[in-house]
Amino acid sequence: MRRNDRQQMIMDLLIANGEVELDALVDRFGVSRMTIHRDLDDLETEGLLRKIRGGATIRSGTQFESDFRLRELQDRPAKAAMAQSALRLIEPGMTVMINDGSMAAILGQQLVTKRPLTVITNNAAIIDALRGETGITLIALGGVYSAKFNAFLGKVTEDALSVLSADIAFVSSPAVSGLEVYHMDENVLRAKQAMMRQAASSVLLVNHTRFGRTALHRLAALSDFDHIITDRLPDTAARAALDGAGLTLTDAQAQEPEQ
Repeated sequence: MRRNDRQQMIMDLLIANGEVELDALVDRFGVSRMTIHRDLDDLETEGLLRKIRGGATIRSGTQFESDFRLRELQDRPAKAAMAQSALRLIEPGMTVMINDGSMAAILGQQLVTKRPLTVITNNAAIIDALRGETGITLIALGGVYSAKFNAFLGKVTEDALSVLSADIAFVSSPAVSGLEVYHMDENVLRAKQAMMRQAASSVLLVNHTRFGRTALHRLAALSDFDHIITDRLPDTAARAALDGAGLTLTDAQAQEPEQ
């Protein structure tokens, strides 16, 4: 088997399972441990996975988020449910900000159902989906393009946001610990914070599996958001912390799809 084919199969396994074991890969492909180590090293260098003891993972860590190309293939039903829930907060005529991320990309693609809208985004997937759509005034934020996040980031992005305003901003996050929201990348975090500052209300979009996780940089407090949308309720400990702080979660999968 060619190295590229083997590495693609490793990534397919990671997309399906989130994590792989080194010994299991050795048995599956009939190659040496050193060969698998080299494969994982190559994929880690590309930013596609994170090596861990005895294997590799694409699950987020304190300083790692998997590539956008992988994240957009994961948890699509959960993302679709959250997008439907988020759409309930949007009315025709609004100005809407949407950040980077595969969850936000799905929401952005569905905004045509709420036109006319003004949409401000640094998310390349949303820009591609909405360009040329009638009834959508698209403000595409410039900046330095990041293939890993499929988004435009940096000072140019932040400066552009500083002179814009919106009715509502949708912000996603890979980590919520206690009553705090985190992100592992400082450039991504600054763009999200800039959107929150420039919007009349802010909405957090977060998968239930991301509760109880942390990352390198603090993004915001949960109380800084006007709405918190998740695909389904997290575990009891996370819910107890939210209840104790008087915060309410919207369980997207418990809602009826919007007509």
